[in-house]
Amino acid sequence: MGCIFMFRSNRLRQRIVIDVNSAERIGYVGDVEIDEISGRITKLIIRKHGGLLSLFRLGEVAVPWESITAVGREFVLVKTVAIDL
Repeated sequence: MGCIFMFRSNRLRQRIVIDVNSAERIGYVGDVEIDEISGRITKLIIRKHGGLLSLFRLGEVAVPWESITAVGREFVLVKTVAIDL
């Protein structure tokens, strides 16, 4: 029997997203994309930041759920950054 892991999407938002290949901060989770039929998360929408104290927003990227390697209390680790939005 499989284990079901559930949490509210607002608990996922604001977590810092780290690219495990480069060990660099990409940004933070701004939103999620959900498949209407299955109810599963298909992508995380990452808000990219940069510059002085990360005050400047640099756009968004969509990361497929399959690229996520770990979700912790403060961080989300991804193995690839996908599509610029």
